[in-house]
Amino acid sequence: MGSLSLFTIIIIAANVLISYKGFNDYGFFERYKFNVGSIQRGEQIRIFSSAFLHANPQHLLFNMITLYFFADRVIYELGEFNFLIVYIGSLILGSLLSFYFHKNEYQYSAVGASGAVMGVLYSAILIDPMMQINFIIPGFVFGIGYLLYSIYGMRKRLGNIGHDAHFGGAIGGYAITLILKPSLFETELLMVSLLAVPIVILFVLHKMGKI
Repeated sequence: MGSLSLFTIIIIAANVLISYKGFNDYGFFERYKFNVGSIQRGEQIRIFSSAFLHANPQHLLFNMITLYFFADRVIYELGEFNFLIVYIGSLILGSLLSFYFHKNEYQYSAVGASGAVMGVLYSAILIDPMMQINFIIPGFVFGIGYLLYSIYGMRKRLGNIGHDAHFGGAIGGYAITLILKPSLFETELLMVSLLAVPIVILFVLHKMGKI
């Protein structure tokens, strides 16, 4: 089961309350969603605030359930305060990578906690690479596969999904976890290396102009 840590409860409560405010208040939603043109005009708060808004209740529910089931592993290993650092750091990096890839698309907009949640998920996988996803898939296989799919989604612009925010969040979860727990370089060096592969591929493809 997931954790009922106070930090987890506060984050889920904030997402639910702010998202429901956005569902019922179009002006509020438009004022705080991620929008490239508005951020370039100085509204940097959107980089943070957009991660507490969601497109619909299903979007909100999916993200919060995912967070609930992976947060406890990170909290157990890193502690509550460091879990918060992983969450917020992944949130910000997800938004920044999305901004970087869409900086010339002034109308580009996005909402959702997916970047932050993906950072927590990737952190949990790095801590416990053999953890079971859906009771079948080893965590490291899921993590690598998901990021490779995200690269494909970024290239093909698949669906109305912020693949770049997911990827940025995963990079945040990966990097921050290694900073907070450098012993993973000794105990899980193979997995640390494997989980870095999609990140390296993304930057190589970007350097080649393919993303």
